[in-house]
Amino acid sequence: MSAMAPENAGKSRSEIQSEFNQVVALRDVSFDVKKGETFVVMGLSGSGKSTLVRCLIRLIETTSGSIFVEEEDVTSLSERELRDFRRTKISMVFQNFGLLPHRNVMDNACYGLEVKGISRLERYEKAQKMLDLVGLNGWEDSRVSQLSGGMQQRVGLARALAVEPEILLMDEPFSGLDPLIRRQMRSELAELQKEIKKTMVFITHDLDEAVTVGDRIAIMRDGEIIQMGTPEEIILNPVDDFVTEFTEDVSKERVLNVSAVSVDPDLIWTHSQDLTKLKDDLNTAGAQHVAFVNESGNSLGVLMRNDIEQIASSEELDHMLRESSPAILNSSNVRPAILKLANSETPVPVVDSQKKLLGVITQSSILKSLAE
Repeated sequence: MSAMAPENAGKSRSEIQSEFNQVVALRDVSFDVKKGETFVVMGLSGSGKSTLVRCLIRLIETTSGSIFVEEEDVTSLSERELRDFRRTKISMVFQNFGLLPHRNVMDNACYGLEVKGISRLERYEKAQKMLDLVGLNGWEDSRVSQLSGGMQQRVGLARALAVEPEILLMDEPFSGLDPLIRRQMRSELAELQKEIKKTMVFITHDLDEAVTVGDRIAIMRDGEIIQMGTPEEIILNPVDDFVTEFTEDVSKERVLNVSAVSVDPDLIWTHSQDLTKLKDDLNTAGAQHVAFVNESGNSLGVLMRNDIEQIASSEELDHMLRESSPAILNSSNVRPAILKLANSETPVPVVDSQKKLLGVITQSSILKSLAE
């Protein structure tokens, strides 16, 4: 009987291995990656994540299933078509850099272009742009043995980018680096991605790394994806004890955005309304702060009750609103919001991209969100 037989579909990886002496590397793995998205696949050693990324370009052949890049099924490509696919649409950055020790930095960076048959002048021009992009200007003539681990990985990244791939695959590219260099590299990659906007599949076993670079994360165990979502969804709503334990060391402030910690203002007031009525309504509502908006609902600022009670004129109100804490976008990370709130005596208004008031953040709302 085959391990792939329908009656074995419910058996665990260990049961299949014990009964058939075969390893289930991947099982029922299905996901899509949006254009320009950084999709992170993570899990413990042996979970199947590196096998998965190698299947995407058929370095490992799948037993069953399909792999589509746009409308093209990679599993149906001939050897020639597969070579063209690898050369034109996709590039891979490996954990061990894969650089050629007898070549200098420039010749390593333009190797993929050389394989494609690009002329020497053109490939040097393209590789130079990528070396500049990854911060290696001035190192073009150096041997790779003269470079640090982080710099070597930059060469590997420049080589992958030089062929202008639609998709970039990165298989634990920073795991061989020292912790400090590793943190620096992943931060640099996150910033670089804002500029190049490549579709990226990033493999890692480090959740902190996944949170830094990933738009979405898939967590694998025993060859299966057990949870998939944004960093915020993964950390705030783990599906089981394994994911909970996997994510327990990541601070919530790393993934929370401002919308998750905002609350309704005590009172919202349209600026054009009468100041005397404002003070009356302030007492009636028992509000401790007021969020001011214009006729279109755009935020003008937030003031505390005690300050409003001292205001004698509209001019004074205008001045105080101009001096109040500026608004913060609802999509912003909560870390800068904490800093902003620490330097403000009032709640901070939360707005959308059109500057419409959505809520406010207070010290209490942030502390409650982090504690829950």
